[in-house]
Amino acid sequence: MFQSKLPALGTSIFTQMSALANQHQAINLSQGFPEFDTPEFLKNQVALYIERGLNQYSPSSGIASLQQQIAALIARKYRTQLNGEQTITVTSGATEALFVAIQTLVRPGDEVIIFDPAYDSYQPAIELAGGTCKHIHLTAPDYAIDWQVVEAAVNDKTRAIIINTPHNPTGKVLKPHDITALTGLIEKHDLYLISDEVYEHITFDGVTHLSALMYDALFKRAFVVSSFGKTFHCTGWKMGYCVAPPQFTAEFRKLHQYVTFSSFTPAQHGLAAMLEQQPEHVEQLAGFYQQKRDVLVAALSASRFKLLASEGTYFLLLDYSDISDLNDVDFCHWLAQKVGVAAIPLSVFYKAKSTDKVIRLCFAKNDETLIAAAEKLCQL
Repeated sequence: MFQSKLPALGTSIFTQMSALANQHQAINLSQGFPEFDTPEFLKNQVALYIERGLNQYSPSSGIASLQQQIAALIARKYRTQLNGEQTITVTSGATEALFVAIQTLVRPGDEVIIFDPAYDSYQPAIELAGGTCKHIHLTAPDYAIDWQVVEAAVNDKTRAIIINTPHNPTGKVLKPHDITALTGLIEKHDLYLISDEVYEHITFDGVTHLSALMYDALFKRAFVVSSFGKTFHCTGWKMGYCVAPPQFTAEFRKLHQYVTFSSFTPAQHGLAAMLEQQPEHVEQLAGFYQQKRDVLVAALSASRFKLLASEGTYFLLLDYSDISDLNDVDFCHWLAQKVGVAAIPLSVFYKAKSTDKVIRLCFAKNDETLIAAAEKLCQL
């Protein structure tokens, strides 16, 4: 009899909510992708390289010019000097990078600490590697990490910790005291780190993104994952990368070559040109999305929702406890069907049951879309 390797998994909530949005013509603020297009320069560069015939396999680790431009970006942003050829691997999206990093690190019987609410790809990848997740439950409204609780969860089976900052779905950003505590745990217990930093360029109100690349004590034990899709509004291209010390990178690439081997060649050339010739896009990204956040926050100011602070990403959390007694999944179904706005219930990001009445909205949308959605929500 055929047996599933992931028997507990079904259709994702993202697919469900988008289907509901389509069925009921609801404004879709559920799935986390931009409504607006990729920069013209980048699109034109990719088209140019396609026309030039650069359409065959690239080196499995990525083209040299893109590795060099990523290393230059890291040097500018984090004051960290890296040899791109030895430490940077281009992947088919950040999810592939996360999967390969987990498969590289995790062995049967290992435990990996993750923080709920957590991005939904972590646990399946850990389980496919033969490991198990140790979930640390974070609660609204602050979703702060109690590092004493984390340390109590460490045992002789603990292999690694996965962090995500800026954090999807909460929009929180790790602070200096978090980095200090994390570093202490990594060093004390000889652990590894997977740092999911796909929203690294999207932080607000002067909040600084603290990358594992900035700290030698962390980076020497880390795989750091980033996304071009989030940075350049091209999520459908599935382009990301993983940065790790040379010895980790060598092992990472052994697996990567048998997962995707190489990623979309013309896009690699286009991204290298974009990073080199239009670096201001990355520098302006935080301000661009802060304006989007502020439009949505202002439009919801008259609503009965309690708005939780978004420090980064392009997500905003809303507490609906003054509006409905429904659980968050049922509330999101009702919202799409009866109100005409699709959102994501936060409980789906938890292993243990969460009773917080909180939903997630994506504000990577045109201002008109955000205002139209807010008008509907303000009627509740």
